[in-house]
Amino acid sequence: MSTLRLATRNSPLALTQAHFTADVLRESAGVDIEIIEVETTGDRRTDVSLASVGGQGVFAVEIQDAVLRGEADVAVHSAKDLPSRTPDGLILAAVPERRDPRDVIVGRALAGLGPGATVATGSPRRRALLLERRPDLHVVELRGNMARRVAAAGHDGVDAVVAAAAALERLGWLDRAAEFLDPTWFIPQVGQGALALECRMDDDATRSALASIDNALAHDAVSAERAFLRELGAGCSIPAAAHVTIDQGLWHASGMMASFDGGRVIRVELTRGDESLDDFGARVARHLRDDLGGAALEGWSRE
Repeated sequence: MSTLRLATRNSPLALTQAHFTADVLRESAGVDIEIIEVETTGDRRTDVSLASVGGQGVFAVEIQDAVLRGEADVAVHSAKDLPSRTPDGLILAAVPERRDPRDVIVGRALAGLGPGATVATGSPRRRALLLERRPDLHVVELRGNMARRVAAAGHDGVDAVVAAAAALERLGWLDRAAEFLDPTWFIPQVGQGALALECRMDDDATRSALASIDNALAHDAVSAERAFLRELGAGCSIPAAAHVTIDQGLWHASGMMASFDGGRVIRVELTRGDESLDDFGARVARHLRDDLGGAALEGWSRE
């Protein structure tokens, strides 16, 4: 293998993540790297909500297609952007060590926001959880790259913005966080804080190179969370989340489903039994959907 070609979104955060991946691959696998920038549907259509342009996968499909066509060898994603099903011909070959999965508020902490304060986010999950705790807030849509979103706090009537801690950390902006939101109630999005590296199933050389930077615990946790999303069948069309962790050898999961207005939020915490991690993730989804009434939430669909 002479050069490994990494395909990535062309946003500043995505490029930072791709260069991080390139650096660790050079060190671990001793390969040369070329970075290929791909413009995705989600990056082109910042004027409308993610759900209206396809929801889950709008930041990933074009990158996956570039690898499938042989124009690149590795697809570098934020794991939270991945569809719950891997396309035929690709494999999720590596998940490097996971960064902080929590959400943060930029601008003002939640307790410091007055009645009717405006908070911006493009995430249905974040909107629902904010309104559950603070139904008085005015939550508005905000799309665009991380620099644009962070810069919105304190301008044009926006008092605060919700973002991922890992994104701010990678960009060196963690000092802009006014508050880290407690993941026991503000459950992180599936895959949040992790990178996901895909390659072609039959590309043994690339799979071997990626294996050198795979973190087994992070990979297992992300796989279980994605199994949750597959079983739920909701993509990102309805507020839903799962976060899987390991503590003293035991795997734990927090999961939630919510109405769009945050008026009803269903949560569950489960510990893995005698089952595979994928089955564990799926069990969390079934418990929320079938046993606790998640399927009755307006907007839920298996499609």
